[in-house]
Amino acid sequence: MTNREHIIALEPMDKGLVGTLLRYPYEVRDPQEFFDEIQDVKVTKDMLDLARHIVETKSGRFEPGKFEDQYETALIELINQKRAGKPITPKERPRGENVVDLMEALRRSVGGAAPEARGPKKAATKGDRRSERDADADRRQESGQGVGGEEAGDKVASEIGLAYREACGDA
Repeated sequence: MTNREHIIALEPMDKGLVGTLLRYPYEVRDPQEFFDEIQDVKVTKDMLDLARHIVETKSGRFEPGKFEDQYETALIELINQKRAGKPITPKERPRGENVVDLMEALRRSVGGAAPEARGPKKAATKGDRRSERDADADRRQESGQGVGGEEAGDKVASEIGLAYREACGDA
């Protein structure tokens, strides 16, 4: 809000004023631009009853005091470390025990290849990376992914879903 001027409406409220940002006509877009392509869906009574039940059982009172802005807390902590002259080092991200490489699972589901053993990685040269890209492009072409069009997109989407279920153990 500090980079340019804005028009606001001021309204009295209790002991103070409330400012409401007003928009210029060119900033307000026609909702039809966004919602025209959404199809009308007929919802059955059973589904509507189920949705009502879920909303009623999960509804509650919003209590902002229960929430904490972790980003702001971490930022203040970093600023205080910097002020104290302490070195700032990035914290290690926690890793889960069952980490699955979705790309590898996808490659296995597409090519039917056995998972390759992963050893220590060597530094890749520019030629190595290019040959890996070419091999990936060949695999996509053979499986129909590189062809394009709706059928290839559907096939890729179903293969990703299969790879995800396989990786999670739901296959």
